[in-house]
Amino acid sequence: MAQSTASFRIGTRGSPLALVQARAVRSRLAAAPGVNEDAIELVVIRTTGDTIQDRPLADEGGKDLFTKEIEEALLDRRIDLAVHSAKDMPTILPKGLALAACLEREDPRDVFISHKARSLVELPRGASLGTASLRRQAIAKRARPDLRVTPLRGNVETRLRKLDADEVDATLLALAGLRRLGLVEHVTSVMSAEEFLPAVGQGAIGIEARKDDTRVCDILARIDHAETSIAVACERAFLAALDGSCKTPIAGHATISGDAIQFRGLIARPDGSAAHDIAGTGSRKDAASIGTDAGRELKHRAGPGFFD
Repeated sequence: MAQSTASFRIGTRGSPLALVQARAVRSRLAAAPGVNEDAIELVVIRTTGDTIQDRPLADEGGKDLFTKEIEEALLDRRIDLAVHSAKDMPTILPKGLALAACLEREDPRDVFISHKARSLVELPRGASLGTASLRRQAIAKRARPDLRVTPLRGNVETRLRKLDADEVDATLLALAGLRRLGLVEHVTSVMSAEEFLPAVGQGAIGIEARKDDTRVCDILARIDHAETSIAVACERAFLAALDGSCKTPIAGHATISGDAIQFRGLIARPDGSAAHDIAGTGSRKDAASIGTDAGRELKHRAGPGFFD
């Protein structure tokens, strides 16, 4: 393929983290044979999730709040591919679109940040925890029912400023985002994945494309990190089996060692009063079915009223 024909328009949100991730994809594409970096354009698209700052996103419905407008641009052929935080991608993608590739996953763990305690356990009784994530809220409340959870919206930098201004006593963020932004000095402690199971797709950069665009899909296949894509496929199959939305606290994380894949999943009530977890293992070639089976089993254990 001649360089002059290998142009790409990358759709992305405009937050500092989103731009860092889109630039990472651009760099990987530029290193692929036959791609001219000067012909790769970043197209910033404002999403519904970016405009809603005064209320919890869970009140607004589905998981597409940070992807809808970008996916519409992809379907309309105004962009050639879209870069997302994989954890923000809807459970079911719009018809004609596919998660075509992932970059190598960053550390998927959550971190605890506070100026008043060294860990979640050490926070004073009745302290305020700022988070917009129902998953983080549920797991934190499961360990510390006394905590007061305060919705904390905005990009990473905004949340850190609100913490500095004493609007909340502590917050929880993804280590991956802080690393990509060069802000790890703010971390008070890192939560182990065992005690604080990550969100589905956390730490992974997902690249979405049109299924029928063989030119783009062929190039993306060259930069795909296979182990990350397999792990994310397992986690997303788990989410799909649960009919997961942003109104339900769901956690799921898969790791790969050689040909084996290990998966852990969790569902909980938002107040942490009830939770069910599961573990599964098997061959990496069966990643999606392992996730699906785990989701179906947890849905059966929880019963029909759990997700109300």
